[in-house]
Amino acid sequence: MKILQSSSFILIVLAITATSCSKKLNYFTQDLYEEYNWSVDDLKGVQFYLSDDIVLYRELESESVAISDGKIKLRDGRKVEEVVFKKGTPGVLSFSPKENRFAVSFDDDGRFLMFGPNQKAGGRFVLLAKDWDRRNGEVTYGDITYNTSSASAFASLLVDLDKVGNTSYRKERVSGRKVD
Repeated sequence: MKILQSSSFILIVLAITATSCSKKLNYFTQDLYEEYNWSVDDLKGVQFYLSDDIVLYRELESESVAISDGKIKLRDGRKVEEVVFKKGTPGVLSFSPKENRFAVSFDDDGRFLMFGPNQKAGGRFVLLAKDWDRRNGEVTYGDITYNTSSASAFASLLVDLDKVGNTSYRKERVSGRKVD
């Protein structure tokens, strides 16, 4: 009986240790962005993660032989290329084409997906598309236009606030210099 109790105690200690070391991911929101007053350069040092899976797909023509990055699947007898971004995939900010729009790259070749705040989602930075309808959205990834299901519309950026909070930023405002 004592062996069983000591084994249970060890399992509890290991569980507590594992959860205390795990990431505490929070949604990256417009409020968080404004609260920390980050610049684009500051955000390039922040690790982002995906809150949900994103699946991009495009139908391939029979004469199309160039496969961009995905796997070929047969869907309703048609050839379809899929590019899958799994929940928790880490990404980095590549650039910001305009205020509140972030190009986040999840691979080494520089391709990116666009994210921006959505007030209907509590200000979370969600996947942006050229156009959304009830079922699908059109997303550019690299030089190719893909479709994605409406389930991807609320895939959001997450950040580890403990790591972000421990990062120190040094900002200095230069007032200028005048001739004597």
